[in-house]
Amino acid sequence: MVKNKQIVDTTLEQAREWGDAQYLEDGLVLTDRISSASFPKEPTRLNYILMALCRRGRAQYSIDTRQQDVKPGDLLFISERHIIDNFTASSDFECLCILVSTQFYHGFVQNVRNVSSLLLFSMNNPVVQLTPHEIQVYSNYYRTIREKMSEDTHHYRIEVVKALMLAMFYDMSGVIYRVEQSSSKGQSRADVIFAEFIQLLEQNFRVERRVSWYAKQMGITPKYLSEIIKQISKRTPNEWIDNYVVLEIRVMLKNSSKSIKQITEELNFPNQSFLGKYFKEHVGVSPSEYRRK
Repeated sequence: MVKNKQIVDTTLEQAREWGDAQYLEDGLVLTDRISSASFPKEPTRLNYILMALCRRGRAQYSIDTRQQDVKPGDLLFISERHIIDNFTASSDFECLCILVSTQFYHGFVQNVRNVSSLLLFSMNNPVVQLTPHEIQVYSNYYRTIREKMSEDTHHYRIEVVKALMLAMFYDMSGVIYRVEQSSSKGQSRADVIFAEFIQLLEQNFRVERRVSWYAKQMGITPKYLSEIIKQISKRTPNEWIDNYVVLEIRVMLKNSSKSIKQITEELNFPNQSFLGKYFKEHVGVSPSEYRRK
């Protein structure tokens, strides 16, 4: 069991050393040579988001102690903080891998619902068999994004890559819809609680940020809610709340002409100073600096 072993953290910087990796300093790595990666023998916590299409060979691994089997045509999706262990692969195992830092991911998503839908889906479906058309779509995006990443002289290279990543995300969201429509797999009580919490959070994070409030709406104690959310997602309820609020501020700063005063009022902060300190604590720069970047 994972709890009896020492857990090793792995970073996006380490993934840059994988064979034939193409990367952006901002937080994106693409590689089709995962066989050259050095996987620790210990349980490994990912500090990035991993999406990979298996092209050939086979692999096995456990994610949060649940065994997964991968074959050609399978799409893997693992969100950050989840723990990979017992990884084994055939000698010809190859994937088209896209590794994204959370900060880079938040830089191209344009709606908080986009974040939750993919994360919720990946928790219940870490490996999905794609259709031939979906395989072609993913492969085309991979090649195009990799090509654009290599164009060092392109003035808008990062903006183009982010736009392509967003388009790919929406295309892959079609996979989510297809699988969810055809799935008859039942959810555990913990899964139901987590999904209900995320739904409530999406509807109310702009005005309500107390864990106790969400627990009350769900008819459970804050302690029980915290235990379940941590168990399922590896994040606390407070971390989820902060994640939604910070992402919304990012989106409003980058994709609207609203003043910081308007954003403060819409997100129910006491004043601009409080919002500024909150944002800088989580992002590292002030709202004004972030808008100018």
